[in-house]
Amino acid sequence: MSDIQSVLDTLDNAVASGQLLESSRDNIQALLKGTTSPVAAAAITELADNGSWQELNDRFFKTLAFGTGGLRGRTVGRIVTSAEQGAGGPNERPEHPCVGTASMNFYNVSRAVRGMIIYLKRYLAEQGIERKPAFVFGHDTRHFSRDFAEFSAKVCTELGCDVYLFDAPRATPEISYAIRALNADAGVVLTASHNPAHDNGFKAYFNQGAQLVEPNASGVINEVNAITSEAYDVLAEGEQGTLHVLAADMDRVYMDDAKSLLLRPDLMQGGEDKTKVVFTNLHGTGGHCIVPLLNELGFEVLTVPEQDIQDGRFPTVDSPNPENGPALAMGIALANEHGAEIVIGTDPDCDRMGVAVRNDAGEMQLLTGNQIGSLMAWYRTKTFIDQGIITDSNRSRAVLIKTLVTTELQRAIAEKFGVGIVDTLTGFKYIAAKLQKYEDAIPADKKGDYRSLSPEQSRTLRLEYSRFFIFGGEESYGYLGTDSIRDKDGNGAAVMFAELAAYARSEGKTLAALMDDLYTEYGYHLEVGKALVMEGADGAAQIKALSASYSENPPSEIDGAAVARVRDFSKDDFEDAEGDTLPKEGMLIIDLADGRSCAVRPSGTEPKIKYYLFGKDAPSDDLPASKLKVANGLESLWLALEADAKSRMA
Repeated sequence: MSDIQSVLDTLDNAVASGQLLESSRDNIQALLKGTTSPVAAAAITELADNGSWQELNDRFFKTLAFGTGGLRGRTVGRIVTSAEQGAGGPNERPEHPCVGTASMNFYNVSRAVRGMIIYLKRYLAEQGIERKPAFVFGHDTRHFSRDFAEFSAKVCTELGCDVYLFDAPRATPEISYAIRALNADAGVVLTASHNPAHDNGFKAYFNQGAQLVEPNASGVINEVNAITSEAYDVLAEGEQGTLHVLAADMDRVYMDDAKSLLLRPDLMQGGEDKTKVVFTNLHGTGGHCIVPLLNELGFEVLTVPEQDIQDGRFPTVDSPNPENGPALAMGIALANEHGAEIVIGTDPDCDRMGVAVRNDAGEMQLLTGNQIGSLMAWYRTKTFIDQGIITDSNRSRAVLIKTLVTTELQRAIAEKFGVGIVDTLTGFKYIAAKLQKYEDAIPADKKGDYRSLSPEQSRTLRLEYSRFFIFGGEESYGYLGTDSIRDKDGNGAAVMFAELAAYARSEGKTLAALMDDLYTEYGYHLEVGKALVMEGADGAAQIKALSASYSENPPSEIDGAAVARVRDFSKDDFEDAEGDTLPKEGMLIIDLADGRSCAVRPSGTEPKIKYYLFGKDAPSDDLPASKLKVANGLESLWLALEADAKSRMA
């Protein structure tokens, strides 16, 4: 077929025969009207000619919606057309990204950038600020990340915005830090975080260095979703913005700030006998700062050479997700070869950190995100108290922050130390919103230029006038120990966990033993994460229907235990420990009468519905028995939940 009308006729016939969704046909028509790319027409024609209807449905069943986190979707199709493959690109990628309204490509990136610009210009005008908006752009090592970042910077400057663009891949938390350090109005990281290699994304940040929350989120979303064409009018040269390149100077400032996370430098004064750490960045951005940081702080750092290479294929792993054991296998092998105490891995954009630690049997074992977070929450709270920074007089102003689906072990720790703990919805932007609330609570005449203060200065102010953020995190391997960054930080987490390893070593303990000490003192807590994966157009519909069924018809009994309470965050109003109303979210938490709990929510970044299972036992001298009891209870709970889900989808 050579002409578009023939293609459209074929699409109509496919709709009539039930092979193509009406929404897919309509979105194909909209894309062809809104793009001038010859690749788009050629790819659609090839897929239609070949009868690849499922591929077309997956690519076009919806327009990739700009949510509060930005965009995320496939940038390489399951089927790569000859037009997309073209001459090919670096690391065996296609020459062009995946064509589709539900895909990550230049069409959707253009919409996202321009919508943010429209909103920002109006926002600044409403604030009485007469200057060009300023953006920070960064990216990871994924396919097309650099291309999307440079394209976004071009659109911004042509539409009258000043742009700060990093010269090479950088970690997401450094972009968050740079937004605050440069007093920029917004920022974007081109990344799909820990998703598979075929995905990419557009993480959007506002002027506080955090991802969008209300009311700005809705404002940006409305502007982005109103744009249906990639065409725009370039401003006259004198009205355009300026491009600034960020390089090693920003790295240095960011790394110096990260070094302040080290609470006990004395633990590093071991001469030649340094704490030995294996680090892998899983082909991503983490090694850029983590390796020099840990070396400067006095650790001996070994890296996995094969995984040091920045490569968007992530060729040595099935998934670049450090929470998955196989992703750290090469690091564990290197640790065993050299006798390292810990293995640290970060995902491609270095906002998540996973670890393996040596146990008393000399074997390396993986820790869960909940265990990692609990160890750091305990150590940092204990150390601030031991150092006299948190005292009886200011203890009520110190706080840990976690998400609702993060372990209750951290609540037990907070209560034992007498500090506050606050639960937020899932998403680090909600933790960031709390940090901004604490910053805003400091009297203006006291805080001055808050962002220029040292960590010690800001901490003193928060302990006197507001709340001091000790540590925050979520079960999905995201952690933060400072308020100078407003997103989870794999770089900072590596510093904090390496110090924890040095502390355990100074006490003559393994980190695995230290974890058991916490269980013995606070009770055994176990959390298990499960998911049902449903990809494509059909999968999206299944996830939506299953999620709705829990809200409309919650269970009254699960696995032989009565349901004691159901919290439906999509319908009911809930307040956190500080009296702030939680935004509505499609999540249920089901508490059983026997003490077990589970949470159910659709993922905001992956094609899955997620289940969080919680079990616990009271403090006991027989920890092995507690572990077995709780594990068996959660295994049984999952079997019941899985069977219930299948019946709901039947």
